[in-house]
Amino acid sequence: MSQPGFWNSRESAQKIVAKANQLKRAVSGLQGYQSKVEDARVMAELLNEAGADEGSAESVELAEAVSGLVGEINELEISSFLNGPHDAANAFLSLHAGAGGTEACDWADMLLRMYLRWAERRGYDVEIDDLQPGDEAGLSRATISIRGENAYGFAKAERGVHRLVRISPFDSNKRRHTSFCAVDVLAEIDDTVHVDIKDDDLRTDTYRSSGKGGQHVNKTDSAVRLTHLPTGIVVACQNERSQMKNKATAMKILKARVYEKMQDEKRSEMEKFYGEKGEIGWGSQIRSYVFQPYQLVKDLRTGSETGNVQAVMDGDLDKFVTAWLRAGCPRHRNKNIVMED
Repeated sequence: MSQPGFWNSRESAQKIVAKANQLKRAVSGLQGYQSKVEDARVMAELLNEAGADEGSAESVELAEAVSGLVGEINELEISSFLNGPHDAANAFLSLHAGAGGTEACDWADMLLRMYLRWAERRGYDVEIDDLQPGDEAGLSRATISIRGENAYGFAKAERGVHRLVRISPFDSNKRRHTSFCAVDVLAEIDDTVHVDIKDDDLRTDTYRSSGKGGQHVNKTDSAVRLTHLPTGIVVACQNERSQMKNKATAMKILKARVYEKMQDEKRSEMEKFYGEKGEIGWGSQIRSYVFQPYQLVKDLRTGSETGNVQAVMDGDLDKFVTAWLRAGCPRHRNKNIVMED
């Protein structure tokens, strides 16, 4: 950053500054924690020498300080798991309604609300890039951009099929229904990763944006759909008024999907990324949300569960995300992690 001409390229400079700030936060966080541990150690030695009782104000203060340190070390440990090549990147999260008809579309809408609230809790910026309403209710598909530090590192834990069990509000006989929705998460690829997409391999379609109307929406063909002919990957974007902006965002999503597919083929581990979801139906879910006859949300990959369904639907997902990150760490693997309310 001190080199002459550093700011000649503003875009390049901003990326370096952002990376430097990220590293500084990581280092300062560790240094600050070490300082707190040292303060607690000194305080414990002084209380021991003075023969202070456990019920004294000083001992209670020390116990509270240690309790806070335990919570902080958990956060630092989780951060250490986010060491993948794109974990620090922004994320594209897509939802696709599966088996269950109108129920599944309503379930996709509920999940979209859940992820918007989760991102808000974590302080991320979110934009809705594509939204396709269902035939009768809810959503058939949606794509959102999640921007913030380690957005992809945390959001990737949600990739897979999510299953809902509840008494359907669309069933006059009040029967229980099971619905499915697939969630896909991609890292936003920057310029350092080369993804070759030729113009001849693209088919571009424009159409009118769906929405609630207004002075511009539904009047011009601003929405863009890109089809990558060699792979058959289709992406769409319609949140911007400008067709050019929508196409630029769609290209970012397309590059992320093509890159992900390339990585899958190199690793030949189809249980990861796309292959992990499998069919959007029975036997392929990663998490079950049961509203009736009892209330339970259980992650089938880690065994994490909670009975507070409403809190989960309001965006309280970190218990499942952190459990999945821990399960993927070698020193935590194969442990059955059960989360309590």
